Amino acid sequence: MRVFLTLVFMTALSARIHLADSKVLRITTIKDEPYTMSKGSQFEGYCIDLISELSKKLGFDYEIHLVKDNRYGAMDSSGKWNGMIGEIIKGDADLAVAPLTVTAVRERFVDMTTPFIQTGLSFIMHKNADSEDSSFSLLSPFSMEMWVGVLIAFLLTGLCVFLVGRISPTEWADPETDEHNFTLLHSFWYITGALTLQGAGPHPKALSGRLVSAIWWIFAVLLLACYFANFNTLLHSKSKSISISSFEDLANQDVINYGTVENGSTMLFFKNSNNPVYRRIHQHMERKKSYVASTAEGIRLAQEGNFAFIGEAVSLDLAVARYCGLTRAQEVVSMRSYSIAAPLGSPLVKNLTIAILQLSESGELTHLREKWWASSCVGFGEAQMSEALNPHNLRGLFLLLGLGLGIGLLLALLELLSRARNQAKDGKKSCCSVLTSELNRRFGSGGGEAEQESSDKNKA
Repeated sequence: MRVFLTLVFMTALSARIHLADSKVLRITTIKDEPYTMSKGSQFEGYCIDLISELSKKLGFDYEIHLVKDNRYGAMDSSGKWNGMIGEIIKGDADLAVAPLTVTAVRERFVDMTTPFIQTGLSFIMHKNADSEDSSFSLLSPFSMEMWVGVLIAFLLTGLCVFLVGRISPTEWADPETDEHNFTLLHSFWYITGALTLQGAGPHPKALSGRLVSAIWWIFAVLLLACYFANFNTLLHSKSKSISISSFEDLANQDVINYGTVENGSTMLFFKNSNNPVYRRIHQHMERKKSYVASTAEGIRLAQEGNFAFIGEAVSLDLAVARYCGLTRAQEVVSMRSYSIAAPLGSPLVKNLTIAILQLSESGELTHLREKWWASSCVGFGEAQMSEALNPHNLRGLFLLLGLGLGIGLLLALLELLSRARNQAKDGKKSCCSVLTSELNRRFGSGGGEAEQESSDKNKA
């Protein structure tokens, strides 16, 4: 064991010395989030961090440039390679550090290190609300803010009906002898009856009370209409949604369209596969012409809904981490891996392979994966509530209710003011004193004294 460790140490040391004495390595890469991204005049990303860690272990200097034709590398009909693989073959670059898939064709023309990422094929689609807990589906037509708004409107209307019933002399002519019909409890019961479209008596007699009642009935009818319309829409969409968790489920349905990047390695996998399920998937994509030009376009279509985008799982995981309305299927097929490419016979490959294995064993590769694939689902709540009605959708209805309640209270005060003026003329008193006395009698501050005075007069 000690001899083995000594040999490994000497190998790593000799590799470090060899690379340290060599020229500056030319590294080609390609812009692809989160592997390589621009940050001002510099680059950042998973692959940039990876090559930085490798250079520290092996002691080499390097310079990075983007591939000229923005391609990974494929052979044309004349047998010439383009992209990063082409630059390695032509000698324009010493290494290609990017999410390069290891394939049999590429291994014939370049050497590739041990993989630094393992992945496979999967698919993403829009996350349906019914795929989660539906215990409170009756509340789903309205957002949480909307339900809070309805509750506030209910409380304010009940309070307004109570105040109008107390203030208006038509509703409560004589506080000392007449019974007050619209108590606070009955006011809330009355507007609750309006919400159930049944009503609950007695009904208001004054113009102010009838106005408040009519506005609340209009509010309740329109609110219920919006609720049931949105509820029906949600039920209709849920009845069309199906559970898709595998490629077989995807191939056995025609409700959701699906596709992949045109002329990519994923398309070639389904085209050349002998598996009947995968061949049906390829036939569907050919028949529907559901190919996309790029991964970004496929992710956008999946976000819009009714489309499943098929691609490499590691790229799809990044999309799910960035866009929380998406979900990735658990099934992963056609396992593949990403490696660093170098010219045939390059002495760098073995040393880089050992260094990558050391980074994997120390957990550094896992750390880089967590760093660049970290979830940033800041808008998840808004995405979930996209189909629910919000207060701003019905702000006109709430404004109508508020205006009606305000006018109703104003009319009740005018009714009481008119009565106070008439009483002031008859009793030759100040209108303000009569109005203050009436308000005191109706809201109880002088109610006890008035009853006591009435009782004393009766005794006398």
